[in-house]
Amino acid sequence: MGPHPAVAAIRLAVRRVLHDVLTDLTDRPAGHSPTPSGGTPAAAGAGTLPLVLVACSGGADSMALASALAFEAPKLGIRAGGITVDHGLQAGSDLRAAEVVTRMTALCLDPVESVSVRVGRDGGPEAAARDARYGALDEAADRLGAAAVLLGHTRDDQAETVLLGLARGSGIRSLSGMAEVSGGPGRSHRYRRPFLHIDRQTARKACMVQSLPVWDDPHNIDPAYTRSRLRHEGLPALEKALGKGVVEALARTAQLSRDDADALDSWAAEAEAGVRDEDGKLECAKLYALPPAVRRRVLRRAVVAAGSPAGSLFARHIEEVDRLITGWRGQGAINLPGRVEAQRQGGRLVIRQG
Repeated sequence: MGPHPAVAAIRLAVRRVLHDVLTDLTDRPAGHSPTPSGGTPAAAGAGTLPLVLVACSGGADSMALASALAFEAPKLGIRAGGITVDHGLQAGSDLRAAEVVTRMTALCLDPVESVSVRVGRDGGPEAAARDARYGALDEAADRLGAAAVLLGHTRDDQAETVLLGLARGSGIRSLSGMAEVSGGPGRSHRYRRPFLHIDRQTARKACMVQSLPVWDDPHNIDPAYTRSRLRHEGLPALEKALGKGVVEALARTAQLSRDDADALDSWAAEAEAGVRDEDGKLECAKLYALPPAVRRRVLRRAVVAAGSPAGSLFARHIEEVDRLITGWRGQGAINLPGRVEAQRQGGRLVIRQG
């Protein structure tokens, strides 16, 4: 008799992602294998098994992911480890982090670590916590030489992300939600989300049938947080008004939007070189000739390259810069996040940090 259907579903999802990780490692040019920070391939141990980490909060989604990784990784010749991040936002958070370490160790994950972070204020509490968390995960992955970090985001999380993007009015890229594979410069394939096609209830059921203890973060039901209100009030209201299937439809919207956004981003990357003069400055007349969706992407790329944090840059910021091209009335410089300024000067668009 095979495993419970919920357990089988999460294991299959993780197995597919691990196969993708191994494929990427095989296709990676020689000398580009992940190594500990400051190390060399030899220092990491030539011929050692690749390491995949799971980011585990102790909640049902990430505990289900940790258990599936622990089960599948050894069969594929992969070392499985775990990282839990202590945000320090609740009393006793260090004790809970230590408990998560104990649970991951019991699953035979190795290495297992708890990493403490200091959460700032930029972008609001949720964004600040996310930035601190990914910073800690990046540091741990670099230091340990991990080939990938698995995240437990589910289809429900994806639906919430799409609705949040819709509410911000941030365009099609926000509607594309979370990517199955993502990462920053030089680590574009680091983060993997195996559960984006699995609902939250399946992950919880997998924990229950395996007798895995889970921790329910009180922040997830705290109405002070936007995502919590959306999860417990917004989505149920939509399902009541529109019927079941809203979550699945939103997740499909994310994938379709991502395909379109990827195509437009590629177009913008190719178009950017053609709208710069010999000195590399953006020419307003050539920008004006581009389709609006492509032009705004070129502007966003330029603003981010000048030092504006991508996570703090919203559609309204780019629209203001765009008006320097399409609605020029002699207006002054536009102030953008990251102390970046955009100004029109002599038919050129100058974007720089002030």
